[in-house]
Amino acid sequence: MKDAMTPAPLNLRQLLRNATQQLHAVGIEAPQREARLLMAHAARTDLAGLLRIDTLSEAAQARFAEMLARRLRYEPMAYITGQAGFWSLDLAVSPATLIPRADTETLVEAVLDHLPDRNIPLRVLDIGTGTGCLLLAILAEYPRAFGIGTDLNPQAAALASFNATHNGLAARSTMLCCNWADGVEGPFDLVLSNPPYIPHADLATLMPDVVAHEPARALDGGPDGLIAYRALARVMPDLLAPGGLGVLELGIGQNHSVPALMRAAGLDIVEIRPDLGGIGRALVVKK
Repeated sequence: MKDAMTPAPLNLRQLLRNATQQLHAVGIEAPQREARLLMAHAARTDLAGLLRIDTLSEAAQARFAEMLARRLRYEPMAYITGQAGFWSLDLAVSPATLIPRADTETLVEAVLDHLPDRNIPLRVLDIGTGTGCLLLAILAEYPRAFGIGTDLNPQAAALASFNATHNGLAARSTMLCCNWADGVEGPFDLVLSNPPYIPHADLATLMPDVVAHEPARALDGGPDGLIAYRALARVMPDLLAPGGLGVLELGIGQNHSVPALMRAAGLDIVEIRPDLGGIGRALVVKK
């Protein structure tokens, strides 16, 4: 017989309703879905598995309450769960890196279209690799490719190495902690980069999830948002093999300024590919 003081098991529906209301009150988009994702992670299951349970254990309830409190402070979901999906990959994430975004998959799509032979032995460089998402997505698609990822942050480089191992790509990748491509010898068939490109004055206008939690160094593109692109324009001509491709992520309104920098560096503009929102997102250049 249960002790009369033992609390009744908590009902998931009520917990979800309460969490959804709290998330909605602070302006979180899709609060019901976010509440379900948090609960699934706390219960150590997925959304489908959540449908098969009615109550949470005390330990899972405590995890859910702690995770919900973090989300109510606008901490990104990916940092709370420690993981994010990108392309076909499951990636670990941390506050040392930007969270991979669907818009960045536009760069992967551009590479696949311009290099349709999946069996070519590409030599790939990803400058500012972060989680390693771009480099690892390319290696997953080109089984004979080898790649190097660089990042100024040693924690990011270590995380990218972990992600390479976790996705079975460590044997074909090396992650280095360095400034841009210092000490890296080319030539490369493909150079990738998702650099910091947000003008400094615009940082304060970003969503609270981003401005308060994601690393400013990976976002801040300087007064005009172009500091990183100027650095890339200086090094890419020497890093690319003849006929090699560079694929760079662009920010809003950079469709003219960044191509102009690349042309001045002697690179040909091949394409500016829009993302699903119609924003020019992937700049493809060629040596």
